[in-house]
Amino acid sequence: MKPIRKLAFVVNEDKPGAHALARELVPIARLAGVKVKQTTRFPLPSGWLKGWDACCVIGGDGTLLGVARESAREQVPIIGVNRGSLGFLTTFSADEARTQFAGLLEGAFRVTHRAMLDCSTGPGTHDLALNDVLIKDEINSRLVRLEVYADDELVTDYTCDGLIFSTPTGSTAYNLSAGGPIIHPSAGVIAMTPICPHTLSNRSIIFRDSVCLRVVNRSPDSRLLVAMDGQRNLKVAATSPIEITIAQPRLPLAQRPDYSHFSVVRTKLKWSGGFVDKR
Repeated sequence: MKPIRKLAFVVNEDKPGAHALARELVPIARLAGVKVKQTTRFPLPSGWLKGWDACCVIGGDGTLLGVARESAREQVPIIGVNRGSLGFLTTFSADEARTQFAGLLEGAFRVTHRAMLDCSTGPGTHDLALNDVLIKDEINSRLVRLEVYADDELVTDYTCDGLIFSTPTGSTAYNLSAGGPIIHPSAGVIAMTPICPHTLSNRSIIFRDSVCLRVVNRSPDSRLLVAMDGQRNLKVAATSPIEITIAQPRLPLAQRPDYSHFSVVRTKLKWSGGFVDKR
């Protein structure tokens, strides 16, 4: 990749060690002649990344999700440094950031482009999500009846606690916790996973990435909540269908040249090998 000459920092000061790490990395960038700006605010305001070469996010996956929309719209790669817990998206550890930062500034990374979801809840009301779109009743304890269409073809109707629509990137987030599949980030699909459906036969469904999904509320006494990446909620009119498609912009995510998705999954989910006979 091209050398970085303008680098924005987003630092989550609530994460232990994030501010201290930023104090180490910012001088390295300035010493290399890189123009720097820094914020602790996220989600980012519109236009904050316009014209910048890259954005270094120091925090957890939630911090990166708060930057993802702006990064995708401006096509500014994110360098995610993990100071949180799992760190599926913030793939650089603090030690890796320290030892590899000078190389990163010189372009020693590759960029992968991750699919995002575009969710519309009515005319002029839409948002982007990197991980998932959650649809449920505004009141946690209520069941809802949701009818799902794929390109105007009825899929089925669900009586459930809600539905999760996930990108491949988000398959290891809420989708996985709800029993959905793990999907490789480069797969061109959308996963739909019901939450606690009231029938044993309802399971996750995988759709092609060109599909237009439409969800209709068939519970007359319920108002729906639409949560984007668990961070932002969209308003839904009582009679308005919810449409979900793959968004046109994709998220540019910086990774080490030797990055391995399955190595990350093995480490983060603590996968282990089979039985070892020690006799």
